[in-house]
Amino acid sequence: MYFAPSMIKQTVIRFILVVLLLIPLSGNHLFSWGFFAHKRINRLAVFTLPPDMIGFYKRNLNYVTEHAVDPDKRRYVGKDEAPRHYIDIDHYGEGMAAFDEMPRKWSEAVQKYTEDTLNAYGIVPWHIDVMMHRLTKAFSDKDHDRILRYSSDMGHYIADAHVPLHTTENYNGAMTDQKGIHGFWESRLPELFSDNYDFLVGRAVYIDEPLDFAWDFVMVSHSAKDSVLDMERALNAEWPSDQKYAMENRGQTLMKVYSQEYSKEYHDRMNGMVERRMRAAIHAIGSMWYTCWINAGQPDLSQMYDKELSAEEQEEMIELELQIKGADGIKGRQHDD
Repeated sequence: MYFAPSMIKQTVIRFILVVLLLIPLSGNHLFSWGFFAHKRINRLAVFTLPPDMIGFYKRNLNYVTEHAVDPDKRRYVGKDEAPRHYIDIDHYGEGMAAFDEMPRKWSEAVQKYTEDTLNAYGIVPWHIDVMMHRLTKAFSDKDHDRILRYSSDMGHYIADAHVPLHTTENYNGAMTDQKGIHGFWESRLPELFSDNYDFLVGRAVYIDEPLDFAWDFVMVSHSAKDSVLDMERALNAEWPSDQKYAMENRGQTLMKVYSQEYSKEYHDRMNGMVERRMRAAIHAIGSMWYTCWINAGQPDLSQMYDKELSAEEQEEMIELELQIKGADGIKGRQHDD
Protein backbone atom coordinates (compact mmCIF):
# COMPACT_ATOMS: atom_id res chain seq x y z
CA MET A 1 0.00 0.00 0.00
CA TYR A 2 1.36 3.43 -0.97
CA PHE A 3 1.15 6.39 1.41
CA ALA A 4 1.77 9.84 -0.02
CA PRO A 5 4.47 11.89 1.79
CA SER A 6 1.87 14.50 2.70
CA MET A 7 -0.29 11.84 4.38
CA ILE A 8 2.67 10.54 6.35
CA LYS A 9 3.60 14.06 7.42
CA GLN A 10 0.04 14.80 8.61
CA THR A 11 -0.07 11.51 10.54
CA VAL A 12 3.23 12.27 12.27
CA ILE A 13 2.10 15.80 13.18
CA ARG A 14 -1.16 14.50 14.62
CA PHE A 15 0.70 11.86 16.63
CA ILE A 16 3.04 14.48 18.10
CA LEU A 17 0.11 16.73 19.00
CA VAL A 18 -1.67 13.87 20.74
CA VAL A 19 1.45 13.03 22.75
CA LEU A 20 1.98 16.64 23.77
CA LEU A 21 -1.64 17.06 24.79
CA LEU A 22 -1.60 13.87 26.82
CA ILE A 23 1.44 14.86 28.86
CA PRO A 24 -0.35 17.29 31.21
CA LEU A 25 -3.02 14.68 31.96
CA SER A 26 -0.56 11.88 32.59
CA GLY A 27 1.51 14.20 34.77
CA ASN A 28 5.26 14.10 35.37
CA HIS A 29 8.15 16.47 35.84
CA LEU A 30 7.96 17.47 32.16
CA PHE A 31 5.41 20.23 32.58
CA SER A 32 4.56 22.60 35.41
CA TRP A 33 1.49 24.76 35.97
CA GLY A 34 0.72 24.15 32.31
CA PHE A 35 1.58 26.64 29.61
CA PHE A 36 -1.63 28.59 30.26
CA ALA A 37 -0.96 29.22 33.95
CA HIS A 38 2.75 29.98 33.53
CA LYS A 39 1.94 32.66 30.98
CA ARG A 40 -0.77 34.19 33.15
CA ILE A 41 1.45 34.22 36.24
CA ASN A 42 4.36 35.97 34.51
CA ARG A 43 2.01 38.42 32.81
CA LEU A 44 0.31 39.48 36.02
CA ALA A 45 3.61 39.72 37.91
CA VAL A 46 4.48 42.73 35.74
CA PHE A 47 1.70 44.72 37.38
CA THR A 48 3.18 44.37 40.84
CA LEU A 49 6.18 46.48 39.80
CA PRO A 50 6.88 50.10 40.80
CA PRO A 51 6.68 53.02 38.33
CA ASP A 52 10.41 52.99 37.55
CA MET A 53 10.20 49.41 36.32
CA ILE A 54 6.72 48.86 35.00
CA GLY A 55 7.11 50.90 31.81
CA PHE A 56 9.92 48.66 30.58
CA TYR A 57 8.03 45.48 31.41
CA LYS A 58 4.74 46.72 29.96
CA ARG A 59 6.38 47.33 26.62
CA ASN A 60 7.77 43.82 26.73
CA LEU A 61 4.67 42.23 28.21
CA ASN A 62 4.17 39.80 25.36
CA TYR A 63 7.78 38.64 25.64
CA VAL A 64 7.66 37.79 29.37
CA THR A 65 4.27 36.16 28.77
CA GLU A 66 5.16 33.98 25.78
CA HIS A 67 8.64 33.09 27.04
CA ALA A 68 7.34 32.05 30.46
CA VAL A 69 7.27 28.49 29.10
CA ASP A 70 10.79 28.42 27.61
CA PRO A 71 12.30 26.38 30.47
CA ASP A 72 9.76 23.61 29.87
CA LYS A 73 10.59 23.59 26.18
CA ARG A 74 14.29 23.25 26.94
CA ARG A 75 13.71 20.02 28.85
CA TYR A 76 13.71 18.15 25.55
CA VAL A 77 17.19 19.44 24.75
CA GLY A 78 19.43 18.93 27.79
CA LYS A 79 19.46 16.74 30.90
CA ASP A 80 20.56 19.64 33.13
CA GLU A 81 17.25 21.47 32.75
CA ALA A 82 14.79 19.11 34.45
CA PRO A 83 16.15 19.30 38.06
CA ARG A 84 15.77 23.09 38.02
CA HIS A 85 11.98 22.79 38.20
CA TYR A 86 11.44 20.85 41.44
CA ILE A 87 12.90 19.43 44.63
CA ASP A 88 11.81 16.07 46.04
CA ILE A 89 12.43 17.23 49.58
CA ASP A 90 10.78 14.16 51.12
CA HIS A 91 13.66 12.07 49.82
CA TYR A 92 15.72 13.60 52.62
CA GLY A 93 13.35 13.09 55.55
CA GLU A 94 9.79 12.56 56.76
CA GLY A 95 7.30 15.41 56.47
CA MET A 96 8.45 18.93 57.28
CA ALA A 97 11.43 17.50 59.19
CA ALA A 98 13.14 17.09 55.81
CA PHE A 99 13.72 20.83 55.77
CA ASP A 100 15.70 20.55 58.98
CA GLU A 101 17.89 17.92 57.37
CA MET A 102 18.60 19.89 54.21
CA PRO A 103 21.10 22.79 54.44
CA ARG A 104 19.82 25.85 52.63
CA LYS A 105 23.20 26.87 51.23
CA TRP A 106 24.30 24.99 48.11
CA SER A 107 27.87 24.38 49.24
CA GLU A 108 26.72 22.87 52.53
CA ALA A 109 24.09 20.73 50.81
CA VAL A 110 26.69 19.42 48.35
CA GLN A 111 29.02 18.58 51.20
CA LYS A 112 26.28 16.64 52.98
CA TYR A 113 24.59 14.87 50.05
CA THR A 114 26.86 15.28 46.94
CA GLU A 115 26.00 17.25 43.84
CA ASP A 116 24.86 14.15 41.96
CA THR A 117 22.27 13.37 44.63
CA LEU A 118 20.96 16.93 44.70
CA ASN A 119 20.58 16.99 40.92
CA ALA A 120 18.84 13.63 41.00
CA TYR A 121 16.13 14.94 43.33
CA GLY A 122 15.83 18.55 42.14
CA ILE A 123 17.47 21.90 42.81
CA VAL A 124 14.74 24.51 42.27
CA PRO A 125 15.43 26.81 45.30
CA TRP A 126 19.13 27.00 44.49
CA HIS A 127 18.51 27.58 40.80
CA ILE A 128 16.17 30.46 41.63
CA ASP A 129 19.10 31.98 43.55
CA VAL A 130 21.33 31.48 40.50
CA MET A 131 18.76 33.27 38.34
CA MET A 132 18.66 36.14 40.84
CA HIS A 133 22.38 36.72 40.35
CA ARG A 134 22.04 36.50 36.58
CA LEU A 135 19.17 38.97 36.43
CA THR A 136 20.91 41.39 38.79
CA LYS A 137 23.97 41.35 36.52
CA ALA A 138 21.79 41.89 33.45
CA PHE A 139 20.23 44.96 35.11
CA SER A 140 23.69 46.26 36.03
CA ASP A 141 24.83 45.85 32.43
CA LYS A 142 21.57 47.37 31.13
CA ASP A 143 21.34 44.43 28.78
CA HIS A 144 17.82 44.56 27.36
CA ASP A 145 17.74 41.02 25.97
CA ARG A 146 19.22 39.31 29.02
CA ILE A 147 16.89 41.19 31.38
CA LEU A 148 13.89 39.87 29.51
CA ARG A 149 15.23 36.35 29.11
CA TYR A 150 16.24 35.97 32.75
CA SER A 151 13.05 37.61 34.01
CA SER A 152 10.94 35.19 32.00
CA ASP A 153 12.94 32.14 33.04
CA MET A 154 13.11 33.07 36.71
CA GLY A 155 9.36 33.62 36.75
CA HIS A 156 8.91 30.07 35.52
CA TYR A 157 11.09 28.51 38.23
CA ILE A 158 9.48 30.57 40.99
CA ALA A 159 6.03 29.52 39.81
CA ASP A 160 7.13 25.88 39.75
CA ALA A 161 8.30 26.10 43.35
CA HIS A 162 4.78 27.17 44.35
CA VAL A 163 3.32 23.84 43.17
CA PRO A 164 2.96 21.31 46.02
CA LEU A 165 3.61 18.35 43.72
CA HIS A 166 6.95 19.87 42.73
CA THR A 167 8.24 19.15 46.23
CA THR A 168 7.70 15.40 46.47
CA GLU A 169 8.87 12.10 45.01
CA ASN A 170 5.18 11.27 44.65
CA TYR A 171 4.87 14.08 42.13
CA ASN A 172 2.36 12.28 39.94
CA GLY A 173 0.63 10.11 42.52
CA ALA A 174 2.36 6.92 41.40
CA MET A 175 2.97 5.93 45.01
CA THR A 176 -0.69 6.37 45.95
CA ASP A 177 -2.41 5.07 42.80
CA GLN A 178 -3.29 8.60 41.65
CA LYS A 179 -1.46 8.76 38.35
CA GLY A 180 -2.42 11.92 36.49
CA ILE A 181 -2.92 14.17 39.52
CA HIS A 182 0.08 16.33 38.60
CA GLY A 183 -1.41 17.66 35.38
CA PHE A 184 -4.86 17.70 36.96
CA TRP A 185 -3.86 20.07 39.77
CA GLU A 186 -1.56 22.43 37.94
CA SER A 187 -3.01 22.48 34.41
CA ARG A 188 -6.65 21.45 34.32
CA LEU A 189 -7.81 23.38 37.39
CA PRO A 190 -6.21 26.75 36.50
CA GLU A 191 -7.54 26.51 32.95
CA LEU A 192 -11.06 25.89 34.21
CA PHE A 193 -11.25 28.25 37.19
CA SER A 194 -8.55 30.94 37.24
CA ASP A 195 -10.69 33.47 35.36
CA ASN A 196 -12.60 33.83 38.64
CA TYR A 197 -9.56 34.20 40.90
CA ASP A 198 -8.76 37.36 42.81
CA PHE A 199 -5.36 38.56 41.66
CA LEU A 200 -5.18 41.67 43.85
CA VAL A 201 -1.82 40.70 45.31
CA GLY A 202 -0.38 44.14 46.04
CA ARG A 203 2.95 45.72 45.18
CA ALA A 204 6.27 43.95 44.86
CA VAL A 205 8.49 44.22 47.95
CA TYR A 206 12.24 44.04 48.47
CA ILE A 207 13.49 40.62 49.58
CA ASP A 208 16.45 40.77 51.98
CA GLU A 209 17.45 37.12 51.64
CA PRO A 210 16.26 35.70 48.29
CA LEU A 211 17.56 32.18 48.90
CA ASP A 212 15.76 31.95 52.24
CA PHE A 213 12.67 33.39 50.59
CA ALA A 214 12.80 30.66 47.93
CA TRP A 215 13.11 27.98 50.60
CA ASP A 216 10.19 29.50 52.50
CA PHE A 217 7.76 29.22 49.60
CA VAL A 218 8.99 25.69 48.85
CA MET A 219 8.12 24.84 52.48
CA VAL A 220 4.63 26.30 52.11
CA SER A 221 4.14 24.30 48.92
CA HIS A 222 5.26 21.09 50.58
CA SER A 223 2.98 21.67 53.56
CA ALA A 224 0.03 21.47 51.14
CA LYS A 225 1.22 18.27 49.44
CA ASP A 226 -0.73 15.84 51.62
CA SER A 227 -3.95 17.79 51.16
CA VAL A 228 -3.52 17.75 47.37
CA LEU A 229 -3.22 13.96 47.41
CA ASP A 230 -5.60 13.08 50.24
CA MET A 231 -8.52 15.17 48.99
CA GLU A 232 -8.34 13.74 45.48
CA ARG A 233 -8.04 10.18 46.79
CA ALA A 234 -11.11 10.66 49.00
CA LEU A 235 -13.08 12.20 46.15
CA ASN A 236 -12.11 9.43 43.75
CA ALA A 237 -13.31 6.81 46.24
CA GLU A 238 -16.85 8.20 46.30
CA TRP A 239 -17.20 9.56 42.74
CA PRO A 240 -18.92 7.43 40.07
CA SER A 241 -16.10 6.06 37.93
CA ASP A 242 -17.98 6.70 34.69
CA GLN A 243 -18.25 10.42 35.54
CA LYS A 244 -14.62 11.14 36.44
CA TYR A 245 -13.46 11.75 32.88
CA ALA A 246 -14.90 13.36 29.77
CA MET A 247 -13.91 13.82 26.14
CA GLU A 248 -13.16 17.36 24.98
CA ASN A 249 -11.92 18.85 21.74
CA ARG A 250 -8.42 20.34 21.90
CA GLY A 251 -8.00 21.91 18.51
CA GLN A 252 -8.77 19.12 16.07
CA THR A 253 -8.05 16.37 18.58
CA LEU A 254 -10.56 14.71 20.89
CA MET A 255 -8.92 14.29 24.30
CA LYS A 256 -9.73 12.44 27.50
CA VAL A 257 -9.71 14.91 30.40
CA TYR A 258 -10.98 15.13 33.96
CA SER A 259 -14.65 16.06 33.75
CA GLN A 260 -15.67 19.58 34.69
CA GLU A 261 -17.92 18.24 37.45
CA TYR A 262 -15.14 16.19 39.03
CA SER A 263 -12.71 19.07 38.63
CA LYS A 264 -15.08 21.53 40.30
CA GLU A 265 -15.70 19.25 43.27
CA TYR A 266 -11.97 18.74 43.80
CA HIS A 267 -11.33 22.46 43.35
CA ASP A 268 -14.03 23.32 45.88
CA ARG A 269 -12.72 20.84 48.45
CA MET A 270 -9.29 22.44 48.34
CA ASN A 271 -10.95 25.72 49.32
CA GLY A 272 -8.89 28.13 47.21
CA MET A 273 -5.52 26.36 47.33
CA VAL A 274 -4.75 26.72 43.61
CA GLU A 275 -5.73 30.39 43.73
CA ARG A 276 -3.53 30.99 46.78
CA ARG A 277 -0.52 29.36 45.16
CA MET A 278 -0.98 31.35 41.95
CA ARG A 279 -1.36 34.60 43.90
CA ALA A 280 1.74 33.86 45.95
CA ALA A 281 3.72 33.03 42.80
CA ILE A 282 2.70 36.28 41.11
CA HIS A 283 3.77 38.39 44.08
CA ALA A 284 6.98 36.44 44.60
CA ILE A 285 8.02 36.87 40.96
CA GLY A 286 7.39 40.60 40.98
CA SER A 287 9.26 40.95 44.28
CA MET A 288 12.26 39.00 43.02
CA TRP A 289 12.44 41.07 39.81
CA TYR A 290 12.21 44.21 41.92
CA THR A 291 14.94 42.97 44.29
CA CYS A 292 17.30 42.29 41.39
CA TRP A 293 16.72 45.80 40.06
CA ILE A 294 17.36 47.36 43.47
CA ASN A 295 20.52 45.30 43.99
CA ALA A 296 21.75 46.39 40.56
CA GLY A 297 21.60 50.04 41.62
CA GLN A 298 18.15 50.88 40.22
CA PRO A 299 19.25 51.49 36.62
CA ASP A 300 17.11 53.80 34.50
CA LEU A 301 15.05 51.41 32.39
CA SER A 302 13.28 54.21 30.51
CA GLN A 303 16.35 54.53 28.29
CA MET A 304 15.89 50.96 27.14
CA TYR A 305 12.63 51.32 25.23
CA ASP A 306 11.10 53.75 22.79
CA LYS A 307 7.92 51.89 21.89
CA GLU A 308 4.64 53.69 22.51
CA LEU A 309 1.66 51.63 23.52
CA SER A 310 -1.30 51.60 21.16
CA ALA A 311 -4.77 52.55 22.38
CA GLU A 312 -5.69 48.85 22.46
CA GLU A 313 -2.58 47.99 24.47
CA GLN A 314 -3.23 50.80 26.94
CA GLU A 315 -6.78 49.52 27.45
CA GLU A 316 -5.44 46.02 28.09
CA MET A 317 -2.91 47.40 30.59
CA ILE A 318 -5.64 49.16 32.56
CA GLU A 319 -7.70 45.97 32.66
CA LEU A 320 -4.73 43.90 33.85
CA GLU A 321 -3.80 46.48 36.49
CA LEU A 322 -7.35 46.35 37.80
CA GLN A 323 -6.97 42.58 38.17
CA ILE A 324 -3.69 42.80 40.04
CA LYS A 325 -4.06 46.05 42.03
CA GLY A 326 -7.67 47.14 42.00
CA ALA A 327 -9.02 50.58 41.18
CA ASP A 328 -7.20 52.28 44.05
CA GLY A 329 -3.90 50.83 42.91
CA ILE A 330 -3.93 52.54 39.52
CA LYS A 331 -5.78 55.73 40.40
CA GLY A 332 -3.69 58.67 39.27
CA ARG A 333 -0.96 56.41 37.85
CA GLN A 334 -1.82 56.47 34.15
CA HIS A 335 1.42 58.37 33.46
CA ASP A 336 3.70 56.38 35.75
CA ASP A 337 5.08 54.40 32.86
